[in-house]
Amino acid sequence: MTPATARHARVAATRELLISTAERLFAEHGVFAVSNRQISEAAGQGNNAAVGYHFGTKTDLLRAIVRRHSEPIAAVRRRMVDATGDSAEVRDWVACLVRPSTEHLAELPHPTWYARFGAQLMTDPVLREMVIDESFGPSIQQTLDGLNRCLPGLPLPVRIERGDMARNLLVHMLAERERALADGAHTARASWHTYATGLIDAITAIWLAPVTPAD
Repeated sequence: MTPATARHARVAATRELLISTAERLFAEHGVFAVSNRQISEAAGQGNNAAVGYHFGTKTDLLRAIVRRHSEPIAAVRRRMVDATGDSAEVRDWVACLVRPSTEHLAELPHPTWYARFGAQLMTDPVLREMVIDESFGPSIQQTLDGLNRCLPGLPLPVRIERGDMARNLLVHMLAERERALADGAHTARASWHTYATGLIDAITAIWLAPVTPAD
């Protein structure tokens, strides 16, 4: 290994360590409660400016964490969308929204932190836009298009409202199960796979619920 290659490997390893440490601290304490200095110290970096050196700003670090997970999640979704084809079943498209995240969480070492981290980002308007920017891709658009084709008679305001409901249910319920697993608490479902089934049931019901006429 050449000196340049060795240095590149060390830099890459340090970046991964900082990402993992930051994700854990953000999940445990909150994104706005943890400083770059605390992350550097927790990662065992002698240089307290290590986060700034490797990532620039805190937002750049947050982007790196999201990107680390969004890419494998998107790969699962692409496979599911291809298998779903031109289905006219709402449940099939809801599954394309839910199962990529649960499959990814199931593959990660225990405990996981990403669901709780992501739930925090989605409550902040600026960080939420960053998550959407990093996560939105062709497979998401195909999934939403497929879902919309199944709901031609749903009024636009109701469609928007139920989309918000479905997104919040997914984001925060994933975080709740992750928290329970990390704490060793009882969970109603034995696995991420069966948990996804329950979420798909609930989100499908949201989309297919009758619409009460406005007063």
